[in-house]
Amino acid sequence: MLPELFISAFITLFVVIDPPGCAPIYAGLTKGATSVQARTMALRATAIAAAILLVFAFFGEGLLNALHIELDSFRIAGGLMLFWIAFEMVFEKRTQRRTERADKISADPEIEDVSVFPMAMPMLAGPGAIAAIMLLMNEADTTAERVEVFAALGSVLVITAVALVAAGPLIRLLGDKVEAVITRLLGVLLAALATQYVVDGLKGNFGIA
Repeated sequence: MLPELFISAFITLFVVIDPPGCAPIYAGLTKGATSVQARTMALRATAIAAAILLVFAFFGEGLLNALHIELDSFRIAGGLMLFWIAFEMVFEKRTQRRTERADKISADPEIEDVSVFPMAMPMLAGPGAIAAIMLLMNEADTTAERVEVFAALGSVLVITAVALVAAGPLIRLLGDKVEAVITRLLGVLLAALATQYVVDGLKGNFGIA
């Protein structure tokens, strides 16, 4: 059986990064690109997002200490942020905002390479993903548990890269209705996980066992 923390981390990161939701946006952004160009930008975007998330995974706790922010307070704030993302997913607000952002970028002829913006950040390594990886690293007490978190992050990013590379055929296969159903189901799951973060943070702040 897979370790419990790995499963929790994988589900959290998969829902927040949302490869199925990013795929249609990426397909629209790279509509005029060749298959080689689209594949190159997809891999570059995933690599940049991975670098950003790893920086926060390693140094996020130090940043909190420098700002005198308690980990339990960050759990509450991060949980609320993730809950808002879940709310937007269930009611399709997040997809609408991403689509509007993609249309704005596509309308600018001077922007050709979308791997850094908007794909790597804020779509893949956005505030929600940054908060999630920091929360998960705070949950990992041992080296083995940290490896589980990194393994989950790596797995999600590999799936994301594959989804972006296969974005065009994937969208034609799934269709808009199937994508909407998947997004809403993942949103409900994320809402439950976010609520648990808030509960854990409140327990820590008030010393509740």
